[in-house]
Amino acid sequence: MTKVFPNNVSERLNSTPCSPDGNGDAAILTVWKKSLLLNCNGFTVFDGKGNLVFRVDNYLAGHKGEIVLMDAGGKPLLTIRRKRLSLGDNWLVYDGETAVNPRFLVRKQVNILNTKCLANVSSGSNSNNDNDEESGITCSSSSTSSKNLLYQIEGSYTQRCCAVLDKKRRRVAEIQRKESVGGMTFGLDVFRLVVQPEIDAPLAMALVILLDQMFGSSRRLSH
Repeated sequence: MTKVFPNNVSERLNSTPCSPDGNGDAAILTVWKKSLLLNCNGFTVFDGKGNLVFRVDNYLAGHKGEIVLMDAGGKPLLTIRRKRLSLGDNWLVYDGETAVNPRFLVRKQVNILNTKCLANVSSGSNSNNDNDEESGITCSSSSTSSKNLLYQIEGSYTQRCCAVLDKKRRRVAEIQRKESVGGMTFGLDVFRLVVQPEIDAPLAMALVILLDQMFGSSRRLSH
């Protein structure tokens, strides 16, 4: 069996969540679409040294519409909740396990004329605006309300080939296929997340989780 991570997970539970290093280099993470706990759906994320850095362990009978991103030791970093009573596939991202003052609003793109764009990320302060099409959160850089837009996600999540772009159209995070040293592919359940210094690694991983909710298999974490 191809080895996903090099180090013993049980020895790394207290490792520090990763971030780009002080030299401004990107952090390259390995994302495994699998929980390390039994009877759970989730994700397990390792840094380049094999240290466990993020976990998602959603019990199959757990709270619907809510996903918690944790650090290696199980501390909640971000909570993702489906936005209620809204048009489209909309999600809110909160600090820790709080349920007030969301930091980000993530909307699945619905414009059939722009199939390259997958989703839009705006400030959580814009979350009270339920009119998806008139709120200015579109994938057009010429949008009159583009000041609300923080990030755009483009590409194909199903092919594990997409990028998170900031307002300046810079690639601040990328999802890429991963290959082992021997050239053997891991399939779609193991892939790379490249995180640039311009975006927080927990947020980048939260966006991966949301892309999986929007475009992944029918066995979603929040169901």
